[in-house]
Amino acid sequence: MSIYDYQATTVRGETKSLRDYEGKVLLIVNTASSCMFTSQYKELQALYAKYKDAGLVVLGFPTNQFGSGEKGSNEEVESFCEINFGVSFPLFGKIDVNGDDAHPLFRHLKEAAPGVLGSKSIKWNFTKFLVDRRGKVLKRFGSAEKPSQMEKDVAALL
Repeated sequence: MSIYDYQATTVRGETKSLRDYEGKVLLIVNTASSCMFTSQYKELQALYAKYKDAGLVVLGFPTNQFGSGEKGSNEEVESFCEINFGVSFPLFGKIDVNGDDAHPLFRHLKEAAPGVLGSKSIKWNFTKFLVDRRGKVLKRFGSAEKPSQMEKDVAALL
């Protein structure tokens, strides 16, 4: 399957096809509002603002699977991100990224770009996947890798 064959529910409850992002460079991130990496929202928003006109789209997928980092409702997540970080990139409803109930998109991402030593699971919040304009998953970035450290990789695809 292609990344464009998946769909997800937005933070506002609407079904969204990833085909809507065809031809864009995507940075897909599992996020959380209460985590040691939450401040990365600021850098994700800055990267998005800088490159969105060139074709970058950041997609945020909140999850509560790591340290109960996302306890709030979808509405609370959206409000938190907007108020605290000015997030304007697309946010989706809370999902699982690991386990039996993992969202199919994240199953695909993990298979296409395994982690360290070939690990398929996501280790923590703010794991980031870079996808090219053809929908190919190119690279996985760990939680500790800041969006500013990935800018060169993003810019090269634009």
